[in-house]
Amino acid sequence: MMSRSPRTLASTGRIASTVALGVAVLAGCGDDAPDTGGPSTVPAAVATTVDTPTTVATPAAPEASTTVGAATTVEPATTVEPTTTAAPSTTVGPATTVPGSQPGGGGIEPIDPGDGGVYEPVLEPADFVDVVDHPYFPLAVGSRWVYEGEDDGEVERVEVVVTGRRREILGISATVVRDTVYVDGELAEDTFDWFAQDRDGNVWYLGEDTREFENGVAVSAAGAWEAGIDGAKPGIVMLAEPASGDAYRQELYEGEAEDMARVVDVAAERTVPTGTYQDVLVTEDWNPLDPDVFEEKWYAAGVGLIGERKLTGGKGRVELIEFTAGG
Repeated sequence: MMSRSPRTLASTGRIASTVALGVAVLAGCGDDAPDTGGPSTVPAAVATTVDTPTTVATPAAPEASTTVGAATTVEPATTVEPTTTAAPSTTVGPATTVPGSQPGGGGIEPIDPGDGGVYEPVLEPADFVDVVDHPYFPLAVGSRWVYEGEDDGEVERVEVVVTGRRREILGISATVVRDTVYVDGELAEDTFDWFAQDRDGNVWYLGEDTREFENGVAVSAAGAWEAGIDGAKPGIVMLAEPASGDAYRQELYEGEAEDMARVVDVAAERTVPTGTYQDVLVTEDWNPLDPDVFEEKWYAAGVGLIGERKLTGGKGRVELIEFTAGG
């Protein structure tokens, strides 16, 4: 599928949630700013309207055979009143690498979204549809993905479920996706991501409510954000018609969440535990808040995110081991 978090290599240094379909699975790849150990940076408005309860009991690590029924365990999301549409902006679209920019980790060129640092997307509710059915990012209710891998010697399992819940953000009805990360069998992160698709077919990332856990107790909400609150802006997690060289912002909450992506291939082949896939879409994901870390993600038509790995900034890899289509 998709990201924790738009996140997949999260700030905790683990392969973290944002598998949420490609927005981030490998933690530590710089998808979100690291938790400094101080007070949570989540905006007050977000903190009072989150989809998850503040205290979450530690769920037992599920067996690989868990069914789609898990989707029914999602906690109800609090309804949010529409927020004011952001100010007009430049068009979001393909971009090229900044001339003369310094290479990032491993000599990979930094990603330039082509907006010159001025990013003010305008989203009109009337331009959005009720479903997310992009071939490379399908979010039918009840769909479930399970990923497994290792990061710096830790075994990680990530479960992603498309819930039947909706959340209104900027006047847009968003699909709520829950992704849960287990490290060595213990709950490490629980996140609700919010996505919506426009009439052109672009899939937008509108924010996330995330909690990190230690010993079954929520200890941080760092990286949580909602478009339209505290200056946070939505981004595109999947272009309607991706082409090699396209670059785009996946999110922008300055100093907290600044993920970007670049399409590097649209006809690759990848083999993961669930099979061998053709015409795989490959992207490089990068966060200027953690410039030495790049990750690569693979998307298969009709399935979504099938795997990802760190290219620089450490070692980490997760792959799809189970997929159940919803609908």
